[in-house]
Amino acid sequence: MAVRTVIDRGPKAKRAVAFGLDWPGWSRGAKTPEAALEVFESYRARYRPVADLAGMADEFDAAGPLEIVEDKVGTPSTDFWGISFAPCSAEADPMSEADLDRGITLLRACWAFFDGVAARVSEEMQKGPRGGGRDRTQIVRHTIRNESEDYAKQVGLRIPEEGALTPDGLRQYRDDYVAAIRAYNAGEVARKMRSWTLAFLIRHSAYHTLDHAWEMEDKDFST
Repeated sequence: MAVRTVIDRGPKAKRAVAFGLDWPGWSRGAKTPEAALEVFESYRARYRPVADLAGMADEFDAAGPLEIVEDKVGTPSTDFWGISFAPCSAEADPMSEADLDRGITLLRACWAFFDGVAARVSEEMQKGPRGGGRDRTQIVRHTIRNESEDYAKQVGLRIPEEGALTPDGLRQYRDDYVAAIRAYNAGEVARKMRSWTLAFLIRHSAYHTLDHAWEMEDKDFST
């Protein structure tokens, strides 16, 4: 029941990332692999609400220590941003139905967690170097637009600019994104991803969503 963990090192060894292979969105970076593992472990409690929303709290609570199953060199984005920006060897296409269902369930849980955080934090955020001092609305817009107008193209989904920024538009987009993910896995999308895989796309979407949810929590003025 160990937490299968992957280490992603920047090519120039400036930063490294640790992420959970079975828990999309649980991913943290730092200057060294050892520090990344330490921060990653410290976010176990912060990820638990996502597992709970996914109906997987018991499984998550039963998870044991971290177990490194792969240690790889990633892309320059790892050095620059401190993020994992390429699939690992276990994230190959196509995904099994069980793995796909699990990934989608956890991605939806990340969305639900993000929406809940956005609904309760202050509009004005504490300022600092990260994100250029954006307030809540700007963070929400950035997060939704990057996924809906950029990542979703990987599975052939294109929506109008800012089409997911209304409540109805966001619900429709997310349903369409999940349908596009399933269609891609079934081989129904003609254009294939060049450097990404479906498992990585789900993981990256979940990571980006949670990273900004946690950012809003950390910068909230109301707590």
